[in-house]
Amino acid sequence: MATTGANTPRERYRAQVRAEITERAREQIATAGASALSLNAIAKQMGMSGPALYRYFASRDDLITELVREAYRSLAETLRTASADGADLAGLAHALRDWALADPQRYFLVYGTPIPGYHAPEDTTAISSEIMTILVDACAALTPESATTPFGAYLQDHRDWAADHPAPPEALHRFLTFWTRLHGVLSLELAGHFTGMGLDPALLFAAELDDLLAPRS
Repeated sequence: MATTGANTPRERYRAQVRAEITERAREQIATAGASALSLNAIAKQMGMSGPALYRYFASRDDLITELVREAYRSLAETLRTASADGADLAGLAHALRDWALADPQRYFLVYGTPIPGYHAPEDTTAISSEIMTILVDACAALTPESATTPFGAYLQDHRDWAADHPAPPEALHRFLTFWTRLHGVLSLELAGHFTGMGLDPALLFAAELDDLLAPRS
């Protein structure tokens, strides 16, 4: 019986080749970083010509975009699952760190130094917004009403970045502090900057998290 769409032999073969290309790309990025990604090198590894590979990904940026989407989807699913299992902000923070440690180059692909000449497509914004919403929700659950600070007043009128999340300014401020400080520790850890310092990155991360979760006066 004839099949259609992704069920046809041709579509299955195409999906398999694309999957192998993305896997080779991940290996290449893990070795040399995203800026060194080369479609011609991947084609050579797979015994293909460069033009043949371009039938599956039109450009290097097209392939990077697929990897960026995969990374965002993976983190979103990780946090969504943790949240559904009852994780609070601390649990989500540890889920984020575990996800980053499992594949540092995947982390750097979305939260590291921008790749020269590459611009992520608009549709990745929706996935990153889902990640942010999960974390803002957790911050809102922890943040009591308090006196408005100057920065809180600023956030009241500058919240487009939060996709108009209804959380109060205090919760948005907590999220921004959480996001910047924990990503700072993670980025330094994954880049190896603590290696020669004799510090335990896990304990530093936990200490930063404890400080972030402490009641505010």
